[in-house]
Amino acid sequence: MQKAPLTKEEWLALEKKANDLRHLCLKTTVWAGSGHIGGGMSVMDILTVMYHRYLNIKKEDPKWEDRDRFILSKGHAGIAYAPVLCDFGWNDMEQLKTFNLTNSKMGIHLDSNKVEGVDASTGSLGHGIPIAAGTAIAARVLGKDYYTYVVTGDGELDEGSNWEGLMTIRHYNLTNCITIVDRNHCMIDGNTEDVMKLEPLADKFVAFGFNTIVCDGNNIVELCKAIDAAHECKDKPSVIVADTVKGVGIKLTAGNYKWHYGAIDDAMAEVASQDLDNYSAERIARCGKEFD
Repeated sequence: MQKAPLTKEEWLALEKKANDLRHLCLKTTVWAGSGHIGGGMSVMDILTVMYHRYLNIKKEDPKWEDRDRFILSKGHAGIAYAPVLCDFGWNDMEQLKTFNLTNSKMGIHLDSNKVEGVDASTGSLGHGIPIAAGTAIAARVLGKDYYTYVVTGDGELDEGSNWEGLMTIRHYNLTNCITIVDRNHCMIDGNTEDVMKLEPLADKFVAFGFNTIVCDGNNIVELCKAIDAAHECKDKPSVIVADTVKGVGIKLTAGNYKWHYGAIDDAMAEVASQDLDNYSAERIARCGKEFD
């Protein structure tokens, strides 16, 4: 869906929402006893702009037939996705206090049969892009104009099924499907370039025939410009490589692959919470110049 240019007021509202959601992700990690906080923080800006600017969805009807589809292929980032879906009003906020605990509906990988608003159960890496290809083909067959957005992790691109899915998206020229890579440069065992080299990553997508856009994925203004550019391209499907920082906003976790998964106690959370507010203020001071 083509959007009007981002205004300063809209940007500030998105910045506040992103900061609130990062805080909620932090709290959920504390309540759960542990979680994938690194990838949760890196992807939060993407989730924020999706749910609060771009997705054509209805709060009153999460199963609306003509809604845009959103697939979080990096399903381990459920520690971030669950707060987004609860804050949006589709699930009870109290459920976050039971995240990944016994008998909770909020499992560590969100189940589409249990959590309202989840279009695909993910967690086994490499599934999201193939599913997105299928929902995009379904829209074409059914004569629907909804978009499918799929967010994958960079470490997840080690899975060959992603590349098969991308071949399918390009072969059928599914311009109604936009792929976003959370390029945080880290995975569970180390830095991506040490474990399994991805670079030159953008060139790989270009070689596959995609309209390829690289942006700062922790900069809401750049993210919105990238998504707008993807919508404007009508002759080929788009991939956005969103360059992010693992565990962004918290000094303890930022850029550290060892925080792919970890536990945060109350004392650590108090420091991390202050870090997040400082990070948000720095972002606003830095990016606000674009609107002056």
